[in-house]
Amino acid sequence: MVRYEFRIEQANQQYIQITAFFETKEEQLTIHLPAWRPGRYELGNFAKNVKGLKVFSDQNKRLTVRKSTKDTWLVENGESKTMRIEYQYFASELNAGSTYLSISQLYVNPVNCCIYTSEQFNDPITLDLYIPESWEVASSMTQNGRKLFAENFDELADSPFMCSANLQHATYNSGETLFHMWFNGEVKPDWDKLIHDFKAFTDKQIEKFIEFPVSEYHFLFQILPTRAYHGVEHCKSTVILLGPSYDIFGGVYKDLLGVSSHELYHTWNVKAIRPIEMFPYDFKKENYSELGYICEGITTYMGDLFLLKSGVFNVKQYLDEFTAQFQKHFDNHGRFNYSVAQSSFDTWLDGYVPGAPGRKVSIYTEGCLLAFVTDVMLLRATNLKYSLDEVMKRLYYNYALQGKGVSEQDYRSELENIAGISFAEFFDRYVHGTDSYETILTESLEYVGLELVHQPSKSYAAGRLGFKYAPSAQNATVAAIFPGSPAQLGGLMLGDEVMAVNSYLSGQDPDKWLTYFNSDAKRLTVNRSGKLIELLLPEVNRNFYSEYTISPLKEQNHQQKKAFEAWGK
Repeated sequence: MVRYEFRIEQANQQYIQITAFFETKEEQLTIHLPAWRPGRYELGNFAKNVKGLKVFSDQNKRLTVRKSTKDTWLVENGESKTMRIEYQYFASELNAGSTYLSISQLYVNPVNCCIYTSEQFNDPITLDLYIPESWEVASSMTQNGRKLFAENFDELADSPFMCSANLQHATYNSGETLFHMWFNGEVKPDWDKLIHDFKAFTDKQIEKFIEFPVSEYHFLFQILPTRAYHGVEHCKSTVILLGPSYDIFGGVYKDLLGVSSHELYHTWNVKAIRPIEMFPYDFKKENYSELGYICEGITTYMGDLFLLKSGVFNVKQYLDEFTAQFQKHFDNHGRFNYSVAQSSFDTWLDGYVPGAPGRKVSIYTEGCLLAFVTDVMLLRATNLKYSLDEVMKRLYYNYALQGKGVSEQDYRSELENIAGISFAEFFDRYVHGTDSYETILTESLEYVGLELVHQPSKSYAAGRLGFKYAPSAQNATVAAIFPGSPAQLGGLMLGDEVMAVNSYLSGQDPDKWLTYFNSDAKRLTVNRSGKLIELLLPEVNRNFYSEYTISPLKEQNHQQKKAFEAWGK
């Protein structure tokens, strides 16, 4: 048995006091803190938040401890049969995968802050929470008062919990599963609307898979007063961070639906259907895999598509979200340099930031678009009988429920068995290659009665000069540059702060002055690392960044209507 105690002494200092109790038969014991957390395929370096780690024997004698790696400690245990480990964890970051302490809440992702030993990794675990009496506890773990229970460390690492006096709670049922919705933060839930919409997309997802992997599931919502968007999947729960509070049931509601449907689909795809390289998880090091286009790409595609299939989104609402993926794809010239498989492997290298311009692509965006093309290929090959839903269902039953991880060859075999055609060229050119997606995307859209329309960006800077900007404190900062554009040829650099156009202060929106001068020569004054620089941007007779729209064809034939119906069913 392993036991942890969580205490709060001075919440404003944001240090959680953690005590761990382990049994051992080893004279020298190795203790670990996870190097990463599932759902984020990058190193987390959580040990940077650990302070004052001390280890004591069963005789309360302090034992010698030394570090062997950045997140591993060696303990000279001697003949002690048990040990007590005390440390503090600094919990100042609030997102969907972090650990956070304030005067109003204790929010913990145990994978961030709970040490473990290989010797007792599979032993049952108890957590004792020493928190204010007025606080409730929301978690997927079995609970008895202020005690939480996990079957082993794998379950503990995958089971976040929220403690607060401000939790709001409701439930609904779908199939044989009870679903909980917990809100923490300033928010006024519209429970009737929430339950109606959540039940609709939950029912539809379960219908396609036939069953849900667990008997009880928890949506844990952290609501912020400022703009926020983040979600992390778990076997029996998800944490979703959203804001601002006042707009959760206004403009942000579509985000709440989108991320919730996405994270729910992860219960099958990633938590159950898991890449073979991550089966089981190894918390001590990177778990490299090229299957990000399955883990995150298919989930991104299916998360929104199920909002259409369930009737929660109408066609226009869905196509607006789908169009955003196309826009991201065409705006990123890294698609000509690095494949989605390579980019998946490299999440461990540079995480989830854009990184070096034009170097890589997003596993979410590219994987989503390839999932769409794959979906249509299956519909076409089977005369609308089978879609990607069937492939994912077979992966769930043939691999996940059999206790097996999934390889790319497994995925490809299921595709080919259902479709009766080879996917070799598709994988070579688009999954592992950098061929343009444009043809396969437009053909797939046309098959289901849709079309991709593009026109020059309405922004003069983006459409005519080839640079995008983001508002900064008082001006605008260059955020992207189109290869071979006037912006690049004229010497503009990422991070330049645009101060003036033709000597007129441009403020946060230089487009107004750029449009005003139209065909005149464009002289930009930029602040580059504290130095003012004048740049002349040449005009050329072509456009650069475009804006994309997906819409139904004005005249759909009978086959396209049938295909669209089958696709969105």
